[in-house]
Amino acid sequence: MDEIEEAIRVMNAVSSHSFSRVRAPSLRSKIMTAKEAAALIPSGARVGMSGFTGSGHPKEVPIELARRIEASHALGEPFKISVWTGASTAPELDGALAKANAMEMRLPYQSDPVCRRRINAGEMDYTDIHLSHVAQYAWFGFLGHLDFAVIEVAGIREDGALIPSSSVGNNETWLDMADRIILEVNSWQSAALEGMHDIYAYTDRPPNRRPIPLTSPGERIGEPYFRCDPKKIVAIVETHDADRNTEFTAPDAVSQAIAEHILDFFDCEVRHGRMPRNLLPLQSGVGNIANAVMAGLEKGSYEGLTAYTEVLQDGMLHLLRSGKLTMASATALSLSDHAMKEFLADVDFYRERIVLRPQDISNHPEVIRRLGVIAMNGMIEADIYGNVNSTHIAGTSIMNGIGGSGDFARNAYTSIFMTPSTRKNGAISCIVPMVSHVDHTEHDVQVIVTEQGMADLRGLSPKARARVIIDNCAHPDWQPALNEYFDLAMRLSPGRHTPHLMEEAFGFLPKWKAAGARRVSGDEPV
Repeated sequence: MDEIEEAIRVMNAVSSHSFSRVRAPSLRSKIMTAKEAAALIPSGARVGMSGFTGSGHPKEVPIELARRIEASHALGEPFKISVWTGASTAPELDGALAKANAMEMRLPYQSDPVCRRRINAGEMDYTDIHLSHVAQYAWFGFLGHLDFAVIEVAGIREDGALIPSSSVGNNETWLDMADRIILEVNSWQSAALEGMHDIYAYTDRPPNRRPIPLTSPGERIGEPYFRCDPKKIVAIVETHDADRNTEFTAPDAVSQAIAEHILDFFDCEVRHGRMPRNLLPLQSGVGNIANAVMAGLEKGSYEGLTAYTEVLQDGMLHLLRSGKLTMASATALSLSDHAMKEFLADVDFYRERIVLRPQDISNHPEVIRRLGVIAMNGMIEADIYGNVNSTHIAGTSIMNGIGGSGDFARNAYTSIFMTPSTRKNGAISCIVPMVSHVDHTEHDVQVIVTEQGMADLRGLSPKARARVIIDNCAHPDWQPALNEYFDLAMRLSPGRHTPHLMEEAFGFLPKWKAAGARRVSGDEPV
C-alpha cells in the first residue's frame, strides 16, 4: 500500500470513528480489512484464536486466511499454521481452515466435522487437553512460542482496555503471550456486555503460585477488561457478524427420563442431608440432556440455585429468568437463536446474574473442589466397572475431545455421567464390558445415568459396581449378554478384583449372542 492509499485509509477510519467501537484514538490508524490483516500471518505461525463453543470467535480474518492458504496450495506452495483456541469454534474458523487443509496442529478441543475427518485421516495433528490445563501449559512453555493472537472483542475503550465478547476462554493468555495481536471488533455483540466479565490473570508459576481467592460463584476477583501492550496490536478489523448459536431440539423421552433420574437423585441426596436444599453449584456439559435437567429444575421445588460451569446454555438462561437460579459463572455463552434474542433483549438483567471468566478459572480444580460443584457430563460409553469413554469411537477415532469434563469430574462434590443406554436404534450398547478408550477412570465416576436408571457407585467395589450398572443402566436387550460376560469373567478371570476376559471384552458384540441382543458388523463402534 503506497502513502496516498495509507492516508486515505487512515482518514476514512478517523472520519467514521464516531460510529466505531474503537474508541482509543491511538489505535484507529491500525484499522484495516480482514484480508489485509490475514496477510500478516505467515506460514508456520502458531496462532491463538478466541472462541468457545461457537461464541466470541473471530469471524472474518480466519476466512480470509483460509482463502490465502488455499491460493498458496493451488500454486504448489506449502502453507500451514497451528491453531490454539479456548474450545470448539465455528465454520468461519475451524470449518474454513480445515477445508483449506490449513492447520498443521489444533488444540485443545474441536467439534467441526471437517476437522474431525482430517484428524482421523492423519492429515492434521490434534492435541486433546483438559481445558483447565491449556493456559498453564502455555505459560510453562510446554506448547512452544505463540506468534499471533486473533481475538474478537466487543469494543476498545478510550484507554485501550478491551471489552470482552461473548466468550473469554484463553484470550487473556493469548493476548499476554503473543508477539503480535489482531483484533476483530464486532459490533454485533451487545455493547451491554461491558461489565459482565471478570478477568483474573493467573500467571504465577510453581513454586510461587497463590490460591485463587474465589469463594462463591458470583464473586468477582479481577476486572471487566482485557489489557494488552498496544504496541503488539498490528491490525484491527471492524466486523458485524453473529455468533454460531447452538440449536437444541425439545427434550425427547430419553433425555427427559435421564433428567428425571438425576432429579430423583438430587431429592434423595437432600433427604439424607448430603446436599443442602438449594443443592450445590451446578456444572453441565452442552446438549439436550443438560437442558432437560435444567427444565426439570425450573419446574421443581429448588430455590436459590447457583451454577459454576463452562458454558451457559438455554436451560440455565431460563432458570435465571424464572429466579430459580440466582447466579451463573461460566466462560462462554452457548445459546440457541431464540435464547440469544432473549439474552440480547434484556442484557442488563443478565449482566447482574452472569459472570464470564477465563477458562483456567472457570475450570480450575482448586475452585471446583472448594465450591463443591455438582458435575453433569455426557459420554460415549461406560463399562461395567465405571470407566468412561467420552472422546473416541472404537478406541481410535476422535469425536470431539475431553473438553472440561475431566476438570470437573475429578474434583466435583458429585460426578455424574449420562448417556442413552443404546445408540443406532438399539444396535449398540453404551454399557460395555470394557471401554475402548478411557478418559475418566472408575475413581472419578460416582454416578452413571441412562434412561433405564441411575447407578450410584460411591463406596462400591468393582464387582458391586458391575452389578449395579448392569441392573440399572444397561438396556434390557443387552443385560443378558453383559451378565453372561460378567459371570464368565468371575469364573475364569486370572484376577477376581476386577474380573475381565480381555479377548471377550474387546470382542463383546461378535462373541456374545444373548437373547434379544442384536449383532452388528465389526467395523461399527462398540
